[in-house]
Amino acid sequence: MSDEHKLLRDKGRALGAQSLLENDLFNEAHAKLETELIKAWKATPARDTDGRERIWAAVQANMKHKDYIANILNDGKLAEAELRALAERPKRSIFG
Repeated sequence: MSDEHKLLRDKGRALGAQSLLENDLFNEAHAKLETELIKAWKATPARDTDGRERIWAAVQANMKHKDYIANILNDGKLAEAELRALAERPKRSIFG
């Protein structure tokens, strides 16, 4: 795959990522999951170290999920800038 194809793919993926990150239901689901996990984490007995650690790992995974999508959006913005730069670059003739 050429660099330009990768840039175009990244730009397209960014549109989907942006759509997700702006989606109220998506954001509500992430916030609700985080709230419920933290609530469960706080409610674990002091002796349940393993349980608290599993819940905390789930909180971290929830955040990483959203960060992953944000990274796709950022990659797409960079790809778009690179595509603009490629388009503005003067075309070279095969004749010199």
